[in-house]
Amino acid sequence: MAIKNEQDVQTADELQNGAHESLPPADAQELAQESQGGVSRQEYERVNQERDALLDRLARLQAEFENARKRDAREQIEFREYATADAVKNFLPMLDNFNLALRSQQAESTDTALRSGIELIRKQMEDTLARLGVQAVPAQGQPFDPRVHEAIEMVESSDHADNEIIEELQRGYKLKDRLLRPAMVRVATNPSKK
Repeated sequence: MAIKNEQDVQTADELQNGAHESLPPADAQELAQESQGGVSRQEYERVNQERDALLDRLARLQAEFENARKRDAREQIEFREYATADAVKNFLPMLDNFNLALRSQQAESTDTALRSGIELIRKQMEDTLARLGVQAVPAQGQPFDPRVHEAIEMVESSDHADNEIIEELQRGYKLKDRLLRPAMVRVATNPSKK
Protein backbone atom coordinates (compact mmCIF):
# COMPACT_ATOMS: atom_id res chain seq x y z
CA MET A 1 0.00 0.00 0.00
CA ALA A 2 2.84 2.34 0.74
CA ILE A 3 4.18 1.84 -2.73
CA LYS A 4 0.84 2.77 -4.24
CA ASN A 5 0.69 6.00 -2.23
CA GLU A 6 4.21 6.89 -3.26
CA GLN A 7 3.29 6.40 -6.90
CA ASP A 8 0.23 8.63 -6.49
CA VAL A 9 2.34 11.34 -4.89
CA GLN A 10 4.95 10.95 -7.58
CA THR A 11 2.34 11.30 -10.35
CA ALA A 12 0.90 14.47 -8.78
CA ASP A 13 4.40 15.88 -8.36
CA GLU A 14 5.24 15.07 -11.95
CA LEU A 15 2.14 16.89 -13.14
CA GLN A 16 2.99 19.99 -11.16
CA ASN A 17 6.64 19.93 -12.18
CA GLY A 18 5.80 19.76 -15.87
CA ALA A 19 6.11 16.07 -16.62
CA HIS A 20 3.55 16.74 -19.38
CA GLU A 21 5.75 19.19 -21.18
CA SER A 22 3.96 18.49 -24.47
CA LEU A 23 0.84 20.28 -23.10
CA PRO A 24 0.64 24.10 -22.97
CA PRO A 25 1.13 25.50 -19.45
CA ALA A 26 -2.62 26.31 -18.97
CA ASP A 27 -3.67 22.79 -20.00
CA ALA A 28 -0.98 21.28 -17.78
CA GLN A 29 -2.30 23.34 -14.88
CA GLU A 30 -5.88 22.20 -15.58
CA LEU A 31 -4.71 18.61 -15.78
CA ALA A 32 -2.95 19.06 -12.44
CA GLN A 33 -6.16 20.48 -10.91
CA GLU A 34 -8.22 17.61 -12.28
CA SER A 35 -5.83 15.07 -10.83
CA GLN A 36 -6.12 16.77 -7.45
CA GLY A 37 -9.95 16.69 -7.64
CA GLY A 38 -10.43 20.14 -9.22
CA VAL A 39 -12.35 21.05 -12.38
CA SER A 40 -10.89 22.30 -15.63
CA ARG A 41 -11.71 25.81 -16.86
CA GLN A 42 -13.48 24.43 -19.93
CA GLU A 43 -15.61 22.16 -17.77
CA TYR A 44 -16.34 25.07 -15.44
CA GLU A 45 -17.42 27.34 -18.32
CA ARG A 46 -19.53 24.57 -19.84
CA VAL A 47 -21.32 24.01 -16.53
CA ASN A 48 -21.88 27.78 -16.14
CA GLN A 49 -23.39 28.02 -19.62
CA GLU A 50 -25.60 25.04 -18.93
CA ARG A 51 -26.71 26.59 -15.63
CA ASP A 52 -27.50 29.92 -17.35
CA ALA A 53 -29.50 28.14 -20.05
CA LEU A 54 -31.48 26.22 -17.41
CA LEU A 55 -32.16 29.38 -15.39
CA ASP A 56 -33.36 31.15 -18.54
CA ARG A 57 -35.61 28.20 -19.39
CA LEU A 58 -36.98 28.17 -15.85
CA ALA A 59 -37.77 31.90 -16.01
CA ARG A 60 -39.58 31.44 -19.33
CA LEU A 61 -41.58 28.50 -18.01
CA GLN A 62 -42.57 30.47 -14.91
CA ALA A 63 -43.71 33.38 -17.10
CA GLU A 64 -45.71 31.02 -19.35
CA PHE A 65 -47.33 29.43 -16.31
CA GLU A 66 -48.25 32.81 -14.84
CA ASN A 67 -49.74 33.96 -18.17
CA ALA A 68 -51.76 30.75 -18.46
CA ARG A 69 -53.04 31.16 -14.89
CA LYS A 70 -54.12 34.76 -15.54
CA ARG A 71 -55.77 33.79 -18.85
CA ASP A 72 -57.66 30.97 -17.14
CA ALA A 73 -58.90 33.30 -14.39
CA ARG A 74 -60.02 35.87 -16.98
CA GLU A 75 -61.86 33.20 -19.00
CA GLN A 76 -63.64 31.95 -15.87
CA ILE A 77 -64.80 35.46 -15.03
CA GLU A 78 -66.05 36.00 -18.59
CA PHE A 79 -67.84 32.65 -18.54
CA ARG A 80 -69.61 33.52 -15.27
CA GLU A 81 -70.58 36.96 -16.56
CA TYR A 82 -72.01 35.76 -19.84
CA ALA A 83 -73.26 32.27 -18.96
CA THR A 84 -76.77 33.65 -18.57
CA ALA A 85 -76.81 35.19 -22.05
CA ASP A 86 -78.44 32.19 -23.76
CA ALA A 87 -81.08 31.79 -21.05
CA VAL A 88 -81.90 35.50 -21.16
CA LYS A 89 -82.26 35.39 -24.96
CA ASN A 90 -84.94 32.71 -24.53
CA PHE A 91 -86.93 34.95 -22.13
CA LEU A 92 -86.86 38.06 -24.32
CA PRO A 93 -89.70 36.93 -26.66
CA MET A 94 -91.95 36.46 -23.59
CA LEU A 95 -91.17 39.99 -22.44
CA ASP A 96 -91.94 41.22 -25.98
CA ASN A 97 -95.33 39.49 -25.81
CA PHE A 98 -96.15 41.20 -22.52
CA ASN A 99 -95.26 44.56 -24.09
CA LEU A 100 -97.48 43.79 -27.10
CA ALA A 101 -100.35 42.78 -24.81
CA LEU A 102 -100.06 46.07 -22.94
CA ARG A 103 -100.05 48.06 -26.19
CA SER A 104 -103.12 46.27 -27.50
CA GLN A 105 -104.97 46.75 -24.21
CA GLN A 106 -104.35 50.50 -24.35
CA ALA A 107 -106.11 50.62 -27.71
CA GLU A 108 -109.02 48.41 -26.64
CA SER A 109 -109.59 49.72 -23.07
CA THR A 110 -110.02 46.27 -21.53
CA ASP A 111 -110.25 45.11 -17.96
CA THR A 112 -107.99 47.14 -15.64
CA ALA A 113 -107.29 44.15 -13.39
CA LEU A 114 -105.97 42.16 -16.34
CA ARG A 115 -103.86 45.10 -17.47
CA SER A 116 -102.38 45.64 -14.00
CA GLY A 117 -101.58 41.90 -13.76
CA ILE A 118 -99.72 41.96 -17.07
CA GLU A 119 -97.87 45.13 -16.05
CA LEU A 120 -96.85 43.50 -12.77
CA ILE A 121 -95.49 40.38 -14.51
CA ARG A 122 -93.61 42.52 -17.04
CA LYS A 123 -92.14 44.65 -14.24
CA GLN A 124 -90.97 41.55 -12.35
CA MET A 125 -89.30 40.17 -15.48
CA GLU A 126 -87.57 43.49 -16.15
CA ASP A 127 -86.35 43.68 -12.53
CA THR A 128 -85.01 40.13 -12.70
CA LEU A 129 -83.20 40.88 -15.95
CA ALA A 130 -81.76 44.07 -14.44
CA ARG A 131 -80.36 42.08 -11.48
CA LEU A 132 -78.65 39.80 -14.01
CA GLY A 133 -77.05 42.84 -15.67
CA VAL A 134 -79.40 43.04 -18.67
CA GLN A 135 -80.21 46.55 -19.88
CA ALA A 136 -82.57 47.80 -22.57
CA VAL A 137 -80.92 49.54 -25.52
CA PRO A 138 -82.18 53.14 -25.66
CA ALA A 139 -83.89 53.77 -28.99
CA GLN A 140 -86.85 56.19 -29.17
CA GLY A 141 -85.58 59.69 -30.02
CA GLN A 142 -81.94 58.57 -30.15
CA PRO A 143 -79.67 58.90 -33.19
CA PHE A 144 -79.43 55.67 -35.16
CA ASP A 145 -76.41 53.53 -34.17
CA PRO A 146 -75.89 50.46 -36.39
CA ARG A 147 -73.96 48.73 -33.59
CA VAL A 148 -77.06 48.49 -31.36
CA HIS A 149 -79.98 49.29 -33.68
CA GLU A 150 -81.41 47.44 -36.66
CA ALA A 151 -83.26 49.72 -39.10
CA ILE A 152 -86.41 48.07 -40.42
CA GLU A 153 -87.66 51.08 -42.30
CA MET A 154 -86.54 54.56 -43.30
CA VAL A 155 -89.36 57.11 -43.10
CA GLU A 156 -89.23 60.60 -44.59
CA SER A 157 -90.10 63.15 -41.92
CA SER A 158 -89.59 66.87 -41.60
CA ASP A 159 -90.50 66.77 -37.87
CA HIS A 160 -87.43 64.74 -36.87
CA ALA A 161 -83.68 65.10 -37.33
CA ASP A 162 -81.97 63.05 -39.99
CA ASN A 163 -81.16 59.50 -38.74
CA GLU A 164 -83.26 59.94 -35.61
CA ILE A 165 -85.18 56.89 -34.38
CA ILE A 166 -88.88 57.69 -34.55
CA GLU A 167 -90.31 54.36 -33.42
CA GLU A 168 -89.06 51.28 -31.60
CA LEU A 169 -90.67 48.15 -33.02
CA GLN A 170 -88.82 45.66 -30.82
CA ARG A 171 -86.69 46.53 -27.82
CA GLY A 172 -83.00 45.64 -27.92
CA TYR A 173 -81.03 44.36 -24.93
CA LYS A 174 -77.42 44.26 -23.73
CA LEU A 175 -75.84 42.05 -21.09
CA LYS A 176 -73.25 44.31 -19.50
CA ASP A 177 -71.29 45.37 -22.60
CA ARG A 178 -72.35 42.52 -24.91
CA LEU A 179 -75.29 43.02 -27.28
CA LEU A 180 -77.90 40.28 -26.88
CA ARG A 181 -80.30 41.59 -29.46
CA PRO A 182 -80.37 44.86 -31.46
CA ALA A 183 -83.39 47.14 -31.24
CA MET A 184 -85.58 47.02 -34.36
CA VAL A 185 -86.46 50.59 -35.25
CA ARG A 186 -87.90 52.99 -37.82
CA VAL A 187 -85.49 55.74 -38.70
CA ALA A 188 -86.32 59.23 -39.99
CA THR A 189 -84.73 60.69 -43.07
CA ASN A 190 -84.96 64.44 -43.36
CA PRO A 191 -83.66 65.72 -46.71
CA SER A 192 -83.82 69.34 -45.53
CA LYS A 193 -81.49 68.68 -42.54
CA LYS A 194 -78.79 66.64 -44.32
